[in-house]
Amino acid sequence: MTKILAIDTSTYVMGVALTEGEQLEAEIVTNKKENHSVRLMPAIRSLMDQAGWKPEHLDAIAVAQGPGSYTGVRIGVTTAKSMAWALDIPIIGVSSLEILAQNGVYHNGLVMPFFDARRGQVFTGLYRSENGRMMQVKEDRIVLLEEWLQEVSALEENVLALGPEEDKHREALAAGLGSLLTIPAARDHAARPSALAAAALYQQDKTEVHAFVPEYLRLAEAEAKWREQQMERQQNGR
Repeated sequence: MTKILAIDTSTYVMGVALTEGEQLEAEIVTNKKENHSVRLMPAIRSLMDQAGWKPEHLDAIAVAQGPGSYTGVRIGVTTAKSMAWALDIPIIGVSSLEILAQNGVYHNGLVMPFFDARRGQVFTGLYRSENGRMMQVKEDRIVLLEEWLQEVSALEENVLALGPEEDKHREALAAGLGSLLTIPAARDHAARPSALAAAALYQQDKTEVHAFVPEYLRLAEAEAKWREQQMERQQNGR
């Protein structure tokens, strides 16, 4: 059976899991706002030791491809690509939003995962559970939360909202969705890497390592500012 290492560092919730087929062998989830680059490899080594696995036992590496924290996504993707390249195994990318949406697999209605993107915006998408799998209803995007809630509300279906910072947006969610809104217990707002591995099992697209790229959905803030400055200089004839 397929042995998968799953890595998710796309938010401040860091997760690593080892699965064999549909069987979870080991999993770690930390909900600390600390540097993933320091903790990720020790977590991977610890899980491999617990499971009695060696790197050469792995058949594929699954990684949260984004969106999310620019730095977090980059750390996870870079680590996954480096390991996949060294081991000559495929890398499988799964949307970070889809991974979180898996927490709503038993919800009868729409599932709306979201991450704060600052300036009134969120990374979000819309999913529905069908036969134990999350199917995308509306594609992942970065959008103003207020506009997005108007669009979702117009569908007139119950909505399960999932987000690691949902408390920050609870008032806006309630105002935008009203009686359609369901907010679960706090534990359901953290994505699980075992859900990433499960989604990867059904993912047919095993990308070649050199061709694999993150899905940031927007430029990093520093790069965006640099491009704005370049455009201003061109307009000013500099």
